[in-house]
Amino acid sequence: MLLDCVIIGGGPSGLNASLVLGRARKKVILFDENKLRNAVTHESHGFITRDGIKPSEFKRIAREDLMNYPDITMENQRVTDIKKENDAFVVRAEDGRRFRSRKVLLATGLKDELPAIEGIHQFYGKTLFSCPFCDGWELRDRPLVLISEDNRAFHMAKMISNWSNNLAVCTNGNLIFSEEQKEILIRKQIRVFDDEIAALEGESGRLAKIKFRNGNELFRAGGFVTTGLTQAAPFAEVLGCKMNNMGGIETDTLGRTNIEGVYASGDNSILAPSQLIIAASEGSKAAIGIVHDLVNEDF
Repeated sequence: MLLDCVIIGGGPSGLNASLVLGRARKKVILFDENKLRNAVTHESHGFITRDGIKPSEFKRIAREDLMNYPDITMENQRVTDIKKENDAFVVRAEDGRRFRSRKVLLATGLKDELPAIEGIHQFYGKTLFSCPFCDGWELRDRPLVLISEDNRAFHMAKMISNWSNNLAVCTNGNLIFSEEQKEILIRKQIRVFDDEIAALEGESGRLAKIKFRNGNELFRAGGFVTTGLTQAAPFAEVLGCKMNNMGGIETDTLGRTNIEGVYASGDNSILAPSQLIIAASEGSKAAIGIVHDLVNEDF
């Protein structure tokens, strides 16, 4: 059987794309190996009617929605290979089965790479986060820290100051601010610590203090960290998709890549903020683009 679309990735983008395609009566298989970027997150925010929902609960409800549409099949396994043969994409699953499809949507998302700081993993997703729009409200008015080793720090510090006027920036030994930027932060009473960090300390996921290698300590109740971002799967590179200067997959407004028949949506592009509602909307737009192209081809 020739499918209309294979969707790789069962996060909010892939789930919403499946819904739109299923409602358009397109034959779809959604591959989901259940390795979500927000697996450490206890609550997701900013999605109207779903504010504060657990990611696992969001996914359960979404999959229930998809079961209403007979043309959607869900495969709880990993895709191991994709290649194009003649006019179709051949997708190989982990169990060895091969599926042929007219289109492929990459909704595989990104992986976060945390700075190599002792103790950071026990706080990430509990009191240390990457997105102030997602978690700033819960940390409002507390003494916060921003841990950043690159030039995103200045922008992030400005954003985080919206939720707390007690903010310190730790660069872990990296000199990333210009003199002008430092002066601006000082005027806003945002302290900058350029010392190397020895460890983060606290209990039960609650950050309490940052210990520096020079022996100094900084007491903080939570905060944010800028993470490294890499593609969670190699398929964009395998298929020859063009990447943008941030390492994301380059697409048009409807998710089309430079490879005909290959689409991408969600966090893949790295250009949009990583929020549940944005990823879901990107999946919807890409699905609309796929239906548009399928219909035009059939005419």
